Parts: sequence; structure tokens; C-alpha cells
Amino acid sequence: MKIVVIQGPNLNMLGVREPQVYGLMRLEQIHAQMKDFAGQSGVEIEFYQSNLEGEIVDKIQECYGDADGVIINPAAYTHTSIAIRDAISAIGLPVIEVHISNIYRREEFRQKSMTAPVCTSSIIGFGPFGYHLAMMGMLQIFNEIQALQEAQTQTADA
Repeated sequence: MKIVVIQGPNLNMLGVREPQVYGLMRLEQIHAQMKDFAGQSGVEIEFYQSNLEGEIVDKIQECYGDADGVIINPAAYTHTSIAIRDAISAIGLPVIEVHISNIYRREEFRQKSMTAPVCTSSIIGFGPFGYHLAMMGMLQIFNEIQALQEAQTQTADA
């Protein structure tokens, strides 16, 4: 199984940008923890970060046929990007949206997610630990998909 983690604009500035909102962990530290967890779980993991909307759309599209699931923090594009929303919808993979801060306790313009309705689920407001929760959630989704496929195979064989 392979998970692609896609990080949106300004997340490369974690640990520097508004630490009172986003904490002190740097993106590299979050990715190192995710890599350790993926290794323990026997899952391949790939990381990608871009500040450019079109590059994020391209990366989401590349996941089709190459990944089993996506964990994404679209960051500011969460609230504005129909293009990212459409790309998520198009690939037909489980996608978990992560936000470090609780977007519903922030400015009004941050309280609407364009992307959440096409994601499998969202994890919001747990700080960097949200990425660990997303990894656990994705493993559960993979287990459910596998169980469903096995049940369908048994039914077809009967």
C-alpha cells in the first residue's frame, strides 16, 4: 500500500510561521514521524509540498494509478480551490484532509472548506498529531477495502 502526503502553501514554513497557531514542529519533523509510522505499518509513503495550486493539482492527478490513498493539507487553497477539489474528486481514491489548526475557530473566511466535501474524511485542530491520526485512519480505510474485496471474492466463488 502507498500513501502520498501532499502539503499546500506555506506549510514549508511550519515552526517559523505563527507558532502560536501552528506550533513549533517543522514540516520535516512531521514527515519523519509519518515515515517511521509508515515503516512500522508496512506502508510506502511519499511526501510532496508546493506553494503553487497547479502543481498540487498535477500531484493529485499523478496519484491515480500510483497510490492507494492521499493525505492532504491544502492549506489556504482549502478555502478557495475548485481545481484542487475537482482533482481530488477525479482520482477516486481515499483522501483524508488534515488541518493543524481548528479552522472553525479561526477567521470567517477560513471556516469554509471547498475540499472537505470530496474527501473521505477530515482531521482538524489536533496540531501536528493530526497527521498521525490521518495515517491511522488511512490504515483503517485500507483494511476495510481489503475486507470488502475478500468478501466479494468469497461471494463470487460461492
